[in-house]
Amino acid sequence: MRKIVLFALILFIHTQSHAQTIDRVEACKKFNTFNSAVLNGGIKNAEAQKQFRDFIKQIDLWVTVRNELVEAKTSWIFPLRGYNYHAIGGNGDGYSDKGYRYLDGNKHGAHPAHDIFINDKNQDCIDDHTHKPVDVLVVDDGFVIACTDEWEPTSNLRGGKFIWVYHPTKNYFTYYAHNQAIFVKPGDDVRQGQKIAEVGRTGYNAYKKRSPTHLHFSAFKLVDDLPVPFNPYLQLKKAKTL
Repeated sequence: MRKIVLFALILFIHTQSHAQTIDRVEACKKFNTFNSAVLNGGIKNAEAQKQFRDFIKQIDLWVTVRNELVEAKTSWIFPLRGYNYHAIGGNGDGYSDKGYRYLDGNKHGAHPAHDIFINDKNQDCIDDHTHKPVDVLVVDDGFVIACTDEWEPTSNLRGGKFIWVYHPTKNYFTYYAHNQAIFVKPGDDVRQGQKIAEVGRTGYNAYKKRSPTHLHFSAFKLVDDLPVPFNPYLQLKKAKTL
């Protein structure tokens, strides 16, 4: 009898865990669609604000469970394999978030990010020293809430092939843009230091010859249930290189 009860309990836990995963994946897929609509300017600000808040409410339903499974990290992994903060353009002076609004989509102003440059003089997206693509690594544990692996040179999308990662342990987001290839999809769990992409030149300005090959990296915190950028330079400076 005890074995039957134990089996039933294990089955219940497994079912609940599976349902939790499905909910998360579906929520992230919906957010990915929503994020695309924001980028394309196909959704009014008031409705976009409501939808973003609804998404946050959904993930809040199971963020407690997530926190039990993920140990909070005290520091980041640098987002480019083999590189460190010395690769950040302008020693961090390139960051400017004045005038930025997430809901402005592809037409937003400012540059709330750090461009992290790789050794690529001939702009073929291959590191001049290792003769290999440069891996983009997630800085902390989280899960992918939006990304796209499609971009054409005729597109005016500034981020090109990008990835948004939500980090529930500390309630913030990270954004990785201009990638050449992406290896994750909405809803995927990602662990600190995991390869999620390879550095590229996708994006309206990044594709142009005048732009050296780089990763566009941003970080956001939630303010009134909307993403607001913060300067992650100190976290990047302290981050461990893999």
